[in-house]
Amino acid sequence: MNVVSVRTMLVALAIALPIALPTPALAASKAELNASSKAALDKLVAGSPGAAAINSKAIAVLVFPSITKAGFMIGGQYGDGVLWQHGKPIGYYNTSGASYGLQAGAQTYGYAMFFMNKKGLDSLNASEGFEVGVGPSVVVVDQGMAKSMTTKNYSDDVYAFIFSQKGLMAGIGIQGNKITQIKN
Repeated sequence: MNVVSVRTMLVALAIALPIALPTPALAASKAELNASSKAALDKLVAGSPGAAAINSKAIAVLVFPSITKAGFMIGGQYGDGVLWQHGKPIGYYNTSGASYGLQAGAQTYGYAMFFMNKKGLDSLNASEGFEVGVGPSVVVVDQGMAKSMTTKNYSDDVYAFIFSQKGLMAGIGIQGNKITQIKN
């Protein structure tokens, strides 16, 4: 095999792996996950006016309080989360992904997705898993954008915030990521 075909095979693996992975069982107890997810959402909303503004209008919020990502050339990530609606947990999800490229390191971080309308929320459970980048429009909000957001200047289906990053993960590459409902 030449270098190009090996690279093509690894890229295909990085994209297909999250789609092919079976849904694992919930790693933590539901009570522990509810508590850590709620604490992470409360901290995010208290520390970011943009997140607070979006949270006040969102119909549901999916919170992954801790996602672990690591890799050297080939990497992976995983975390469990809770879908909140009207202040109550209504579902449990996991996110998993694989990546390939010039990358090295390990980190943990939190991730919250604010669903602004029924279309965005319906897409979460419409297929064999929610693939980030496929389906409804998802806007990843950085710190600068979060400071300038108000309830009048957003119109997308889903807004995502990354928070509480710890560790170091550097590089460039191709990544596939999938969010799947845990049914147990």
